[in-house]
Amino acid sequence: MKEYHPTRPYASALTVRETQKAIKEVKDGFQKRLAAALNLDRVTAPLMVEAGRGINDDLNGVERKVAFSVGREETPVEIVQSLAKWKRMQLGFFGYRRGEGIYTDMNAIRRDEDLDPLHSVFVDQWDWEKVISGEDRTLAYLEDVARTVVGILADVKDAIRESYPVLTRTVTREVTCITTEELAARYPHLSPKEREDAVTREYGTVLVEKIGYPLSDGKPHDGRAPDYDDWNLNGDILVWNEVLGCAFEISSMGIRVDADSLKSQLETAGKSDRLSLEYHRGVMDGKYPLTVGGGIGQSRLCMFLLEKAHIGEVQSSVWPREMRAELAKENIYLL
Repeated sequence: MKEYHPTRPYASALTVRETQKAIKEVKDGFQKRLAAALNLDRVTAPLMVEAGRGINDDLNGVERKVAFSVGREETPVEIVQSLAKWKRMQLGFFGYRRGEGIYTDMNAIRRDEDLDPLHSVFVDQWDWEKVISGEDRTLAYLEDVARTVVGILADVKDAIRESYPVLTRTVTREVTCITTEELAARYPHLSPKEREDAVTREYGTVLVEKIGYPLSDGKPHDGRAPDYDDWNLNGDILVWNEVLGCAFEISSMGIRVDADSLKSQLETAGKSDRLSLEYHRGVMDGKYPLTVGGGIGQSRLCMFLLEKAHIGEVQSSVWPREMRAELAKENIYLL
């Protein structure tokens, strides 16, 4: 696992009290702008879903879900890992039309997460989803949405700098789009994460596209669940984090699978048995609308915009005592 450390002696630009106020300003400003720009309504989201329906996000397929049973019937339920599939089902249920969408505050627990400055067992993000048409299922459409999200990010950064002039860094508004195969050709001797660092260091803000299928070397760029994003129409928004000196993922997004891409990706992943699950049957039968959507990490966003060195500086989670002690030596104090 890669280790992340500040590129220079670190001291938070904001006090703990200022940080709490700034977090609210960032979150209020970002979600308001996001909803207006993408025409999204805020909806209420579940913390848990019923197991066995194919609704929960399986991430890379190896992460253990937090599961338990409820009620006299001992109904098995799972804490969500994301809401990628649930949102699409809700758009159909609510009757949303092309150009309309939803967003929600998603809280999750990922018990197998490797804890480091970028990752916590507690996940909080804005999960959003929007109805599109068949003609919208293109990389060009996805890139336009990514530019909109990055523009909002830059606007919020400008606003927070006005409130707290001690924050000095900026956001690169121009988005450089590059596929994972192009990255591999450009940096053949680097690992996927090193490729992301190299290209983001050069350009500032990057949309890395087409994540999922094996590349020409036989290995995928990164793990991607086979049943929500179309692997030919997805991407991660990366920005250069000057505090840590690394590429920093702000959002994972994509145009969702249709029947053909779902079937192909499940076959590639060796997961064709999922076609019998409720959600997957709905996609195959055309029950759900075509959509684009993604997740935008709330703590990630605050960490980046408030120029913090650790995600634990902007969210309350669980961290090993030894980690807290070691970080305190670097002037990093976790909530």
